[in-house]
Amino acid sequence: MTDNQQDNKPVAVCPHCGGAGFVRVQVPVGHPLFGKAVPCICKRREIRRRKLARLLEDSNLTHLRNMTFDSFVIRPDVSNEVQMSLHDAVGLAREFAEQPQGWLLFTGDYGSGKTHLAAAIANCRVELGENALFVVVPDLLDYLRSAYAPSSPATYDERFEQVRSVELLILDDLGTQNTTPWAAEKLYQILNYRYNSELPTVITTNQNLADMDQRLASRLKDQSLVRTVPIYATDSRIKGNQAFGSLSPYGLYTFDNFALREKELSAAESQALGEAVVTLKSWAEHPLNWLMLRGAYGVGKTHLAAAVANRVATNGMSVLFVVVSDLLDHLRATYQPNSPVSYDQRFNEVRRARLLVLDDLGAQNATPWAEEKLFQILNYRYVSRLATVLTVSNASWEALDERLQSRLMDGDVCKTIAIEVPTYRGAGQARPEPRRSTRRRY
Repeated sequence: MTDNQQDNKPVAVCPHCGGAGFVRVQVPVGHPLFGKAVPCICKRREIRRRKLARLLEDSNLTHLRNMTFDSFVIRPDVSNEVQMSLHDAVGLAREFAEQPQGWLLFTGDYGSGKTHLAAAIANCRVELGENALFVVVPDLLDYLRSAYAPSSPATYDERFEQVRSVELLILDDLGTQNTTPWAAEKLYQILNYRYNSELPTVITTNQNLADMDQRLASRLKDQSLVRTVPIYATDSRIKGNQAFGSLSPYGLYTFDNFALREKELSAAESQALGEAVVTLKSWAEHPLNWLMLRGAYGVGKTHLAAAVANRVATNGMSVLFVVVSDLLDHLRATYQPNSPVSYDQRFNEVRRARLLVLDDLGAQNATPWAEEKLFQILNYRYVSRLATVLTVSNASWEALDERLQSRLMDGDVCKTIAIEVPTYRGAGQARPEPRRSTRRRY
């Protein structure tokens, strides 16, 4: 085909409007559309595209367009509990996106999917032609501060009103902002206005409510308005994340293959060991508060702690199992410039774990830094009553920080299982004569 033939090819003309883009509808006199031109069907798609682009820009979603419910992936290699929490979170997010009412608060660690779900809600509302504003909290505060600049296209009052009264506000990463008095007051004013007006709001945070401004925390705890959605996933974006705290090296340690050593121990010792196993099995079915396994080296403390962890994991709950000295090494490594994970991420991952198993507590290098980090982790879990299993050798007990000892001796929180049997020497070896323990029992 020649260029002239291409130029002479007829252009398809809309049969409805003849290419004008507008039509008049046949309506009776007195109808609101009588005598008015309305967009033709051929133009509605373009009009919708432009409106969507404007809404995306106004909603601050231009670079988050790919974060939708369809693109949210639940990894099959995570625990049943994590999968269930993610499925529940997706379901609640979809429900909220279809009919925004009240507040939705997503809590969880870095990279657990909170931001993706919050952005998916915003994208869904925009697709429906509704207004939504997605903003990271530190960026929001910068946005408000910039209104004071002489060259600002909008006044502070205009921007403040836009944020506090928007139909749907999504605040990402609440708690990561610089907590100056000015910032705290602005956030409180925005959220308090939306709280009193019951305006639909979505918030994500990796912070504990107890660490926030108590005025904000009190509103976020109001169950009549706020639906809290915990997400138990860890950061899937970090390479090697699964290796830290993984149960894989301890997968063979179960209750079924734990030897009660009937031929090696006295009847009383074997019975006491069997009773300890029964107690641990029962706790693993309903892990609450703390368990401390205490005894000499080589009596099976690590095996039993791993058996508890494996049973809990089999029941679908996420578990973090780590030797204390390795934990401290992991925390120190986060200070390296090339570390794929920050100190705060690793620290919060440990202290907030659903079940934390700390093996060989007290055997670590007891520097002031190490003692303080361990105390901060365990004190947080003590106050929060988070399920925790610890193994402590008799030799390490006296070296423990007195603050930790006091918490481990609190019978209302921590149950002590004393493994008072001789060190395992293998089948066929003679057992030394039993000695009456002179150690103080806790």
